[in-house]
This record gives sequence, C-alpha cells and structure tokens, in this order.
Amino acid sequence: MIAGKIGVVVGYGDVGKGCAQALRGMGAMVYVTEIDPICALQAAMEGFKVVTMEEAASVGNIFVTCTGNLEVITRAHMDLMKDQTIVCNIGHFDSEIDIAGLKDLEWENIKPQVDHVIFPDGKRIIILAEGRLVNLGCATGHPSFVMSNSFTNQVLAQIELWNNYAIYENQVYFLPKKLDEMVARLHLEKIGAQLTVLNKEQADYIGVDVEGPYKPEYYRY
Repeated sequence: MIAGKIGVVVGYGDVGKGCAQALRGMGAMVYVTEIDPICALQAAMEGFKVVTMEEAASVGNIFVTCTGNLEVITRAHMDLMKDQTIVCNIGHFDSEIDIAGLKDLEWENIKPQVDHVIFPDGKRIIILAEGRLVNLGCATGHPSFVMSNSFTNQVLAQIELWNNYAIYENQVYFLPKKLDEMVARLHLEKIGAQLTVLNKEQADYIGVDVEGPYKPEYYRY
C-alpha cells in the first residue's frame, strides 16, 4: 500500500512531475530532490517537500529515479535506507541507481523483476527490475492511448516531410505546433473532451488563427 508512505522522486522534469503526481494521487507524502532551481521551485509550489538525497535516504519508503543521469542513488544512500525500502528507476538506464555497488551483497529473488538485497545487518531493500526502467520491467510499458499519441506524431511528421520536403534541410526539427495540436485534437473525443472554439473577433484579439496554432513555437506546456 502506498498511502501514508513517503515517496521520494529523484528529479522533477517531465517524468518526475508525472511520478510525483501519481504518488500523491495514491496517498503518498512526496519528497522531491532536484539540482535545477527552477524545477525545485516548481516542485515546492506544487506542495512537494524539496530535500537532498542525504536528507531523504533515511526516511523514504519508496524511491523513484527520474533524472537521466547516473548514480543519483549511491550505495552510501542505500546504506542509510530503512528495511523494506523500495528502490526503482523510470528515468534512464540502470546507471541511475548504483546497482554495481550492491553486487557484493546477497540478492534474494522474490519474483520476476523483484529482488531483496540483504545488507550485513540483515536489512533488506527491494530493488525493482534491477534498476532498469520499471514501467517496462515490472509492467507492460506505456498505455495504448499514450502510444497512439506517439505514433500519430510520427505519422504526421512523415506526411509533413513527404509533402514539404523542399523546405526542410538535413537536420532535426521540432514538430510544427499545428501538427502537435492536430494530434491532441484527434484524441480528445476518445476521452470525452469537447473543445471550445474561438470566434473570429477573439482570434484576432489574441493574434491567432481560428484553427490554430494557438501558441508560439517556443511555448512549453
């Protein structure tokens, strides 16, 4: 049961934000660790407690790494953790958690992708998916609705390149905002959402077309 536990989210980027919201939605008290002052401020303004890993290591019950970096949870941190603490990663490869630093300890497999790591004092921490991506190792990956958005993005990008290849150079581009909006528009009905439509006067007032795009290319949602 997650409710009432302390969940520690390591990194408050796009992935960390989702993890923190999910843990809070299940009743956890959520702590966040961050290196970026802007992301740290965002976390604090969302009501999460922003701490260092050194502070969180001895009090957290569930640790989720979301940074894309390496060794953000070290052996020294895990030495401080409580018995039956759960440690997992959803940010990058198995380098986020210092799994190599635990190899000298006894490992006890509980079930597929779930291991007890037994410390000399008898303490056990639970490592999920050996530090690899937990949503793939312990679940079935992304929901079909999320994949539908991703694949629609890819198909529309291919159509755009085919139809307008002359305006693109051999480099990486962001998907045009209008196509991003089209992807979202195509998926609204599936979740029962109805879109408000601007009239011409409203569109002119804010300097956009009635059909979009509604935000500048640099806008970050």
